[in-house]
Amino acid sequence: MSTTLDDETPSLRHDPYAPWRIGPYRLFASSFALAVIGSQIFATTVLWQVYELTKDPLKVGYIGLLNIIPVLCLGLFAGQLADRVSRKKILISTQFLISLCPATLAWLIHRHPHWPLALPVTYLIVLLNAIALSFGRPARASIMPTLVPKEIFGLAATWNASLFETASITGPAIGGLIIAGLGVPAALWISSGATALTVALTMFLPDLRLQRSPEPISLRSLSAGIRFVYRVKLLLAMMTLDLLAVLFGGATALLPFFAERLGTGSAGFGFLKAAPSIGAVTMAVYLAHAPPMKRAGRWLICALMGYGVATIVFGLSQSYALSLLMLAVTGAADNVSVVIRHTLVQTLTPDSMRGRVSSVNQIFIASSNELGTLESGAVAKLFGPVFAVVSGGVGAILTVIGVVLLWPDIKRLGKLSDVQESARDEEEIDPMETVVPASKLDVDGKAKLEIGRG
Repeated sequence: MSTTLDDETPSLRHDPYAPWRIGPYRLFASSFALAVIGSQIFATTVLWQVYELTKDPLKVGYIGLLNIIPVLCLGLFAGQLADRVSRKKILISTQFLISLCPATLAWLIHRHPHWPLALPVTYLIVLLNAIALSFGRPARASIMPTLVPKEIFGLAATWNASLFETASITGPAIGGLIIAGLGVPAALWISSGATALTVALTMFLPDLRLQRSPEPISLRSLSAGIRFVYRVKLLLAMMTLDLLAVLFGGATALLPFFAERLGTGSAGFGFLKAAPSIGAVTMAVYLAHAPPMKRAGRWLICALMGYGVATIVFGLSQSYALSLLMLAVTGAADNVSVVIRHTLVQTLTPDSMRGRVSSVNQIFIASSNELGTLESGAVAKLFGPVFAVVSGGVGAILTVIGVVLLWPDIKRLGKLSDVQESARDEEEIDPMETVVPASKLDVDGKAKLEIGRG
């Protein structure tokens, strides 16, 4: 009996630890985890610092606005850069700049503890940090698919999500504890140190030869990522669903107010901020070990509906334990969306376009997270934190219903591996001519790539 490729690969595809057997991936994952820890400590500390300075939810919400402005203004340029120059060099440069931001703020707070310009300077440093992140994220997202075989990329994406959430647990918890014990400057110095270590680790990553886009630099090539996402209807539906659900349902910007409402201090605030990541990492580990989802679309819809319900319960809760549990549920639900979307973005995108498509994905993600922060702060300013969170949860549920009505076949998405196989079958085709409408997903979830010019 002859042996086919399908006979030889199942054990590899079902080995949950396959990515960890690859040295470059282990190095990449370590630097990624440290980078997230550093960024989360910085975000937690800045959130607390602005809250302590102002006690104003709208001014806390401005942090989200400052984080989204660079993404919206520079995101497409960052993607273009990641498709034309060394992604490793971009990552090293941006990580170095990111490590300087918390160090600078820590030094200023230490030297000028009662400086009247403390708030605007904090905002300025947040903006500079966001600019560096806007260029670093597309480069990092584009590196990872080049380090592992395509057959196990889904597993690598799942483990990356697990690492992100684990680091997101560690970062806020460390930040909250350090703020309570040693103060804001100490938390900022540790954030800077963790990010600086990522620079050293990134230097040892292979600088793989980039498959540069054949298009000349122009407005058309700059907007190629947008056109690709628009044509690949499956990606457009996924990004829109995640964008709107998280934008309305996000409650993290108001956690300092809920920590006060529940009677906890800065340490309790740190654990509230870490709770979504506890749920997310639990879900990520489960997804890595469980058999592949047979109906990923239904998983996604149920998860985001649950996200909205848990947000509503959290907003109404007066119990610290129940609040922690509901935040953990939101994290677990969001992780399902992260794994599905990230896997599809990278497997359906050619390497020569990964930077630009990743930048579009970054715009969607940042818009949901950071505009959600601004939206929560503005609504809380007018109607109070409880109303802001509860109404946001209702908005998330209505968003899921609306997106499913607009793209009804999204619920028929099946195994992600089938979508990946279809993408690999078509990878020689000009990516700008590829269309994946939701209507072309059969009952088993197989994405049939339709070729056309409109």
